[in-house]
Amino acid sequence: MEEMLFYDRMQFAFTVTFHYLFPQLTMGLSLLIVYFKWKFLKTNNEEYNDAAKFWMRIFALNFAMGVVTGIPMEFQFGTNWAKFSELTGGIIGQTLAMEGMFSFFLESSFLGLFLFGEKLLGHKLHFLTGFLVFLGSWMSGFLIIATHSWMQNPVGYEILANGKFVLNNFGALFTNPWLWPSYLHNQAASIVTSSFVVTGIGAFYILSKKNLAFGKMFVKTGVIFGLISSMIVAMPTGDLLAKNVVKHQPVTFAAMEGIFHTEEGGSEIVLIGQPDVQNKKLDNKIAVPNILSFLTYGNWDQEVKGLNEFPEENYPTNISGLYYGYHIMVGLGTIFIGMMFLALVQLFRKKLFETKWLLWAFMFAMPFPYIANTTGWYTAELGRQPWLVYNLMRTNAGASPTVSSGNTLFTFLGFIGLYLLLGMLFLILAGKIIRKGPHPQTH
Repeated sequence: MEEMLFYDRMQFAFTVTFHYLFPQLTMGLSLLIVYFKWKFLKTNNEEYNDAAKFWMRIFALNFAMGVVTGIPMEFQFGTNWAKFSELTGGIIGQTLAMEGMFSFFLESSFLGLFLFGEKLLGHKLHFLTGFLVFLGSWMSGFLIIATHSWMQNPVGYEILANGKFVLNNFGALFTNPWLWPSYLHNQAASIVTSSFVVTGIGAFYILSKKNLAFGKMFVKTGVIFGLISSMIVAMPTGDLLAKNVVKHQPVTFAAMEGIFHTEEGGSEIVLIGQPDVQNKKLDNKIAVPNILSFLTYGNWDQEVKGLNEFPEENYPTNISGLYYGYHIMVGLGTIFIGMMFLALVQLFRKKLFETKWLLWAFMFAMPFPYIANTTGWYTAELGRQPWLVYNLMRTNAGASPTVSSGNTLFTFLGFIGLYLLLGMLFLILAGKIIRKGPHPQTH
């Protein structure tokens, strides 16, 4: 059972990690596309319209990859996690079905109209189709995170005699205190990813001295959106989400912060340290006294509970992974704010486009928001373990009892090979779009 559960979890972790590389760009990029199209309507500058159409091509490629990788992931609910689906399908089926029926069809239908219908629709209706693509992608994210939030903090349910969960309050799904901070945090993080991609591509055009006008437009737009979204990720959304973890999952918070023992007189915040789970301590730590208590409770001397306050069977099953995932996310988020702030200063000084080292930095930084988003999701998912539905259903109770570990490993290896090919294909196609540029005749 333990081996089967390991491969079930590994396969889902791999497929969802690869899948989310694509929606995190499309959700943020849809907002920037709407912005470019709005700027065109306002200024009648054709370059903004070309920019909107260029990024929609990137969006469409990401969207197609997201669909291709998302469908096998959802099938795993019925194959590897059949018991979980059987018992909770009356609740999570609601939000997942709404995501498929409303958001996905809205997004895909109007994506086609935006890509091919500009001459037929005219510019104002073309803008509307772009806005509806944005709306569909953000609704899709909302409904997925509503599902995730119910698993983190179950509300509005009752459990029948046969063990099945049923919904007795539909509105509670969407007023879940876990939902809105999670959703806004996730969406702001997706804008960070798209801002770094837009800025990085713009920097590439400036440094290669091709499509210079577009390069400058992309860098300026990406820096402004990037600084605002990076700050929103940290405050208020990240702060509210952390306070939710403290309130609803205190054992998770202790593991995230590496607090093995409750400290009297206020808790320190650890900047660097390596968790030694066996001996329940942090090695080589660099910490600032009392800061964690103040950030969490607004009181320098407030006690923050350590792992020693909770039963060991309720500890997160991978404390080291949770700790590192959380600290990588926070560390990268801090770097993003610093980079974007520095770029904005240079923009105001009218020196950004000549600051080559900073443009190079933005080019090489493009993968890092993907890493930050991925480790953020790892923090949420590893933090919920050992539960599928927090405090109600253990992870080992949700796996399919009839699917062997050998079958799961076989398909897992197949997914690794297939997704490697898909990833290479995506990079080739995206590279062609970027090399061609928004307007091939512009130099």
